[in-house]
Amino acid sequence: MHAAGLDLAPFRALRYAPERVGSLAAVTSPPYDVVVRPDGQHALETADPFNIVRLILPRATDQGTAHRGAAETLRRWRADGVLTEEPRPALYVYEQRAGATLQRGVLGALRLTRPGEGVVLPHEDVLPEVVAERADLMRATAANLEPLLLSYRGGPSGLTASLTERAAARPPLLATTTADGVHHRVWSLTDPAELAAVRDDLAGHRALIADGHHRWATCLRLAAEHGGRPPWDRGLVLLVDTDRHPLRVGAIHRVLPGVAPATALAALGAICRVTPLPGALPDALAALERAEGNAFLLAGADAFHLLDRPDPALLTRAVRGDRPAAWRALDATVLHEALLPALGPNAPAPAAVRHLHDAATAVALAERGGGTAILLRAVPEATVRALAEQGVTMPQKSTSFGPKPATGLLLRDLTLGDRI
Repeated sequence: MHAAGLDLAPFRALRYAPERVGSLAAVTSPPYDVVVRPDGQHALETADPFNIVRLILPRATDQGTAHRGAAETLRRWRADGVLTEEPRPALYVYEQRAGATLQRGVLGALRLTRPGEGVVLPHEDVLPEVVAERADLMRATAANLEPLLLSYRGGPSGLTASLTERAAARPPLLATTTADGVHHRVWSLTDPAELAAVRDDLAGHRALIADGHHRWATCLRLAAEHGGRPPWDRGLVLLVDTDRHPLRVGAIHRVLPGVAPATALAALGAICRVTPLPGALPDALAALERAEGNAFLLAGADAFHLLDRPDPALLTRAVRGDRPAAWRALDATVLHEALLPALGPNAPAPAAVRHLHDAATAVALAERGGGTAILLRAVPEATVRALAEQGVTMPQKSTSFGPKPATGLLLRDLTLGDRI
């Protein structure tokens, strides 16, 4: 019988052979949905011929060819010794440090659970087309190429977090500093007593998906395809005890390609108060943070406008009433349920909307393409968790939790098997 809580198992990691790559930092990448395309993707591809972005975002004329190419690249890198497998399964302590920020967690193969079990709590909706694309890539490569980020509350004892602190006193298995100045270190846990202690401790907890909703949905889809059989019954995750290491919560911004700022202002100005904001982006973002109620920053054509006080009658009509008040009041809810539909025939298809984690990047992308950026504020973690515990999901791409684990440090090859 499965445990009622988290079930984290060791796995045989696949990792880069240091002598075969320019540097470990040069072959890592942000998560696939954080890579800014095409410029950021090209920069990663040229940083090192073996950069992991060639697996998580393969290029080709069509999706099927791209994913088969990624599978062949993975096979070739393994055959050539670029990627090597660890001799035995382990859990891994993963540390990220940048300035005053320190985060440690445990990386392992987590048993997948159905939404109704209440063990792993999603807080965002997903886009079906993204899940289908990620599933096709995972099916082709038979690998978990990048981990999800999950948060849990370890409580006063924090046994697992205490074990990560003890591990961090030992020499690391690998260490690197990425271009963003973040120091990464990884230790392996193979001692049976430590593995048992972590497993027993986590079995009493449940977790919130902080980052990786589409990857989680992908793992669930492929587990169902394989009848819930190993190794498809588990997915690669990083579990962080937020009682010890609170996560940062940021906003995810929207870029509406093909929607000129004047067009967006004309439509949205009919349902919101519009205030021009002189000055630079930092000043405009500060004004957005000071705003009360639902508020958004519209950017494009080298100008910023604060949109707030949306028409209450419109919100009553447009926002579904069968959700909690906290959900109906979310900026992302109001944006997706009321503002974007108000663009009428100018509204882009959901799949065409770009989601950017950095405000400056979103503004630059919009201005370069003649589109419009809509910048949002972060949602408090307490609100996210409270909705998730009620089984209520937020609109897709509502939050950005971090620090996010780097992609490429450890992979889980599903053909290896995880049995100790």
